[in-house]
Amino acid sequence: MKLKGKVAVVTGGARDLGREISLKLAKEGAKVVVNYYDNEEDALETKKFITEAGGQCIVVQGDMTKSADVERLFNECKKSYGEKLDILVNVVGGLVGRKKITEQDESWYDFLMNVNMKSCWLCTRQAVPMMGKGASIINFSSQAARDGGGPGASMYATSKGAVMTFTRSMAKELGPDGIRVNAVAPGMIATSFHDRFSSPEGRKNVAAGTPLRREGIGYEVADLVVYLASEESSFITGTNIDINGGTYYS
Repeated sequence: MKLKGKVAVVTGGARDLGREISLKLAKEGAKVVVNYYDNEEDALETKKFITEAGGQCIVVQGDMTKSADVERLFNECKKSYGEKLDILVNVVGGLVGRKKITEQDESWYDFLMNVNMKSCWLCTRQAVPMMGKGASIINFSSQAARDGGGPGASMYATSKGAVMTFTRSMAKELGPDGIRVNAVAPGMIATSFHDRFSSPEGRKNVAAGTPLRREGIGYEVADLVVYLASEESSFITGTNIDINGGTYYS
């Protein structure tokens, strides 16, 4: 077990990629704090899967764009698993919808930046005092941050680009304390995210345009996160790792 005895917080850890990551971390021995926003049923199902796999977890509701909710999440972590935190995975984020620049207003800008960037900042700020040498933070960026995103996704792409830059900054700032900070940048992964926001034809075309000629699978992203959380990646920090089947960016 690569993560035996470690404590991990996964924001947005109750469904899709978050669920895959929470489950994989638990299977590798970590005690997992699964954050969810509004779907308690998903969270309890994730907890059930983890328990059935022999893992340990608690579930905590909270809006990661609100500092009070973020503070409560980490306080619950302390109550259940102690003062030390080894792993933070900032999964919370989303496309939310598609709007051209002429359709966007300030509230749209604020919402996209908050859910994708502010959530990452708030959770990192709260987690760092609990972390020490050997700890790892894994942020979630996106292929959209590399290529500007698809139609109507400009603010999503921009906010995920901010996550990439924040990752590099934190790697420099926290590196002297032995804390590593990396990000993953998924391409087309088969989740409900793309079920909602991408057309079947568009997904088919994207998959056909990758060297591997397919979409990614959730567990493949989870495997990468576990690698970045473990000592196997002990000299890797400040990276934004693409996981997209080989898509090339100009």
